[in-house]
Amino acid sequence: MAFTEAASAQPVEVLYSDHHGWLRGWLRKRLGNAFDAADIAHDTYLRILSTGRVPQPEESRRHLTQIANGLVIDLYRRRQIEAAYLEAIACMPAALAPSEEERALAVEALVEVDTILHGLPAKARTALLLCRLEGLSYREIAQRLNVSVSSVEKYVAAGLQACHRVMHG
Repeated sequence: MAFTEAASAQPVEVLYSDHHGWLRGWLRKRLGNAFDAADIAHDTYLRILSTGRVPQPEESRRHLTQIANGLVIDLYRRRQIEAAYLEAIACMPAALAPSEEERALAVEALVEVDTILHGLPAKARTALLLCRLEGLSYREIAQRLNVSVSSVEKYVAAGLQACHRVMHG
């Protein structure tokens, strides 16, 4: 895909004026509501502005749909995480239930952890989860994954390093 660096706002303005209505309509059909469509369309153009990568005119719609598709996936993933979290805390006594602000912060943290985990190779993600969530030993994880214990050590270390990078820098 060919790009030009956005030296001025003009190319983005042209991209926006030529394709924003089309993008919102495309998203509205895909998502089934105008509110999410408007939010995703807005975020698509924000992503273009933040990267400074403006597609050539003949690539515009393909580039916009590629960004928008990623944002739709992020939206669905976030909603799944939020629903699972709300289901988990629904069992709590009302006196112990988190405030709305605490819920929002928890969901943000869970989304961030999910992003980190999905950035890892499958075996590293599985090894880290088996170690941290299920409390399995490296030997038990190695048997489950059919790999060596040293591989499990590397997988867990890679997962922890990814988490550390996000948390501290």
